[in-house]
Amino acid sequence: MLPIAQNDGIDVPFIDALFTSTSAVCVTGLAAIDIADNFNVFGQAVVAALIQIGGLGVTSVGVSLILLARRKVTFKDRILVKEAMNLNSVGGIVKLVKSVLLMTLCFEGTGVLLNFIVFSQDYAPLHALWISVFHSIAAFNNSGYDILGGFRNLIPYQNNVLLNLTTTGLIIFGGLGFLVIREILSKRHFKKFSLHTKVVITMTATLLAVGTILLKATENISWLGAFFFSTSARTAGFSTYPLGEFSNAGLFLLIILMFIGASPGSTGGGIKTTTAFTIMKSAYSMATNKHCAAFKRRIPRETVRKAFIVFALALALVCLNSYLLSILEPRFTFIQLLFEVVSAFGTVGLSTGITPNLCAWSKTIIILTMYIGRLGPLTVAMIWSYRPLSNASYSEETITIG
Repeated sequence: MLPIAQNDGIDVPFIDALFTSTSAVCVTGLAAIDIADNFNVFGQAVVAALIQIGGLGVTSVGVSLILLARRKVTFKDRILVKEAMNLNSVGGIVKLVKSVLLMTLCFEGTGVLLNFIVFSQDYAPLHALWISVFHSIAAFNNSGYDILGGFRNLIPYQNNVLLNLTTTGLIIFGGLGFLVIREILSKRHFKKFSLHTKVVITMTATLLAVGTILLKATENISWLGAFFFSTSARTAGFSTYPLGEFSNAGLFLLIILMFIGASPGSTGGGIKTTTAFTIMKSAYSMATNKHCAAFKRRIPRETVRKAFIVFALALALVCLNSYLLSILEPRFTFIQLLFEVVSAFGTVGLSTGITPNLCAWSKTIIILTMYIGRLGPLTVAMIWSYRPLSNASYSEETITIG
């Protein structure tokens, strides 16, 4: 909200500043106001910094600053990083954080160079370089913000193969998760990968392929556009075609992709690919009376239970907030409001164009949805309701299901 962050003659309201800040740090990309039209280079740099911090994780950035200051990383710091990145132990935490920073620098640096080739054709060199830096940060961290102005996003470049493939490449690698990328680089053979990495790679490839084919079948877009949206819907939020012109079938497919989202430990959101995989495998195992297994490994019951809890909490949150928005925004269709809520929960950033026109209460609901989506519904639920398990238990009795 500082005057030094805004363009001349612009006065950003508090709710829109809060919305932008939340959307950036939750690496969502939903825009209540256009970034380029309202913020100058300083304001855009603040947004880019929030995206980078949100993507890497506050704990990883904190440890990085400690390392830069040449201070010792305490055991408490290591525990925080362990919990934030879903690790099994605190061993090798510092080494892991260094590798995460190096990977981020390599991917984003490569993205800057490739983006500059495209943007330098339409903008002055320094302006093109800044757009390339901002776009690379936003793409790798799965945030759909752009600084091209006029809410255009990447629509002017819908046929530019280099920019489309560079953006989708950054999104895919950012959505795989740092631990998965590290394992791919170290082991380099699918048979040697852990079950987690195999599931992430399989689900990512399947969702990309199925999403591309179905979007091409339902919408009047190119194969490149279908692949781009199939990738972007997995929590990135960039657009190369106006979503307001998509059919209900296409929007519903994007809603499913957004709800599933990226993979654990990545810069993306959603219920995660591993959760969706576990639910489908569990349902199949129950229907066929077999053990819940994949790639010759059994999936623990606790993992299955956690997957169903995450799914149920996420579905409840989406249903409740869609209902509230339907009351507050009767002028919009239900599919538009559902799309907005799922996009916020999955920290995606795609929109049918209704975000700037939402009332203050609706924007507040979307802000909370983005925040819960980034933290994870299970994490939020445990903060408010977790209690130590009592030794006492009730007697067991069955109920009829199905």
